[in-house]
Amino acid sequence: MDKAVFLRQLHDALGREQVLSDPSDCCVYGYDNSRQQAPADAVVFATDIAQLQTLVGLCRQHRMPLIPRGRGTGTTGATVPVGGGVVVSFERYDQVLTFAPDDRLLEVQVGITNQTVQDVAATQGFFWPPDPTSAAYCSVGGNLAYNSAGPRAVKYGTTRDNTLGLVVVTGTGEILRTGVKTSKGVVGYDLTRLFIGSEGTLGLLVEASLKLTPLPQSKRTLQAIYTSIEGAARAVSRIMAQPVIPHALEFMDRRAIAMIRGYADIDLPQQADALLMIEVDGSNASIDADSKAILAAADGDDCLTITLAGTPAEVEALWATRKALSPALRTIAPKKINEDVVVPVSRIPSLIKGLEELSTRYGIPIVNFGHAGNGNIHVNLLINPDDPREMQAAHACLDEVFALVLSLQGTLSGEHGIGLVKREFVGRELDDTALGVMHRIKQQFDPDGILNPGKTLPD
Repeated sequence: MDKAVFLRQLHDALGREQVLSDPSDCCVYGYDNSRQQAPADAVVFATDIAQLQTLVGLCRQHRMPLIPRGRGTGTTGATVPVGGGVVVSFERYDQVLTFAPDDRLLEVQVGITNQTVQDVAATQGFFWPPDPTSAAYCSVGGNLAYNSAGPRAVKYGTTRDNTLGLVVVTGTGEILRTGVKTSKGVVGYDLTRLFIGSEGTLGLLVEASLKLTPLPQSKRTLQAIYTSIEGAARAVSRIMAQPVIPHALEFMDRRAIAMIRGYADIDLPQQADALLMIEVDGSNASIDADSKAILAAADGDDCLTITLAGTPAEVEALWATRKALSPALRTIAPKKINEDVVVPVSRIPSLIKGLEELSTRYGIPIVNFGHAGNGNIHVNLLINPDDPREMQAAHACLDEVFALVLSLQGTLSGEHGIGLVKREFVGRELDDTALGVMHRIKQQFDPDGILNPGKTLPD
């Protein structure tokens, strides 16, 4: 592969205004929100499908890796060009194509931000359920690539559940249209769900048909504090077993509570061992009864207090507890390791107990919080990555964290994806038969292996 020849052909075919090749310009496209970084040989700004087909053709001809990138908010290194190659950025590919409120449908180019989608949908009384923490900046393409979700997934589902169809440019340069424009459709295999979560290894996602949901009329916020993890987990099970599904059901363990107490002036009981933040949404006619049903389910053994916010100021005060956690973590451990494992809800106490044992054995503080309603727990190892001894201990600890999760019939990632940082562990969750099928699927869509190589699937 002659890179100079490739870059010259790239400029000639796509135009210099759409291509960056100076190392200083490419540098900022060589990392994401992980600690991974690698230099790209070039950056191409996506402008239309024909251009992307030309780009794929050139990369196939020169066996040049092609790495799709949204806004770089991912935490697993999935957009890092570890073997060099071309990063194709979709930041300029960000238009609304069709808005059909009567069909609850919004068609967009994938570079559009999640927040822009929410703003557009809200003008007609709708929203798109996926709501990752980075919603104000992350792109829909990134949401699709990782199957990102957020707190609302407990009631409304993940990105897979709220996407009707896609337009994809495959690793052969073909244009593939998947899915339907309707809420039902069973013709052929479900390729839409296959591409969502594939992290750019099967094709370049360029357009998406999003399924919208009507905005709720009302919302209520509750905070419940427990003296034990087991009590909080039993409450989660009770909440999820009754007919009123919460809009959000967030969890924090005692280490997270202690960290918040030490960081911000927030009054939390000393005996608090676990905390649930609960939101309920619905119609004006039902919201009070729904809130009471959730409150009754949240109450029980080991429950210290339950607070139901009655005013916007009280809502803000309750959420201040949760909002204080991220800055506290950044202040105390700015380079922490953040994983997002998932276990069955009934196994949350066993997971937290096991994590506490690992924390003691390895001398690494572990702070846990996340989306309790679907068992998606963010496990934060507070370490200094500049200390080789700490990093060695952290790697061994993380190895056991994943072993613990799998022993509890869980999964290694709920919404952050695999990328680089979890790739070596994938073989523990997926057997050889499953991995073999996935490699053959990859070969079908990307026969030359140019699409985001070295990510997601182990060799």
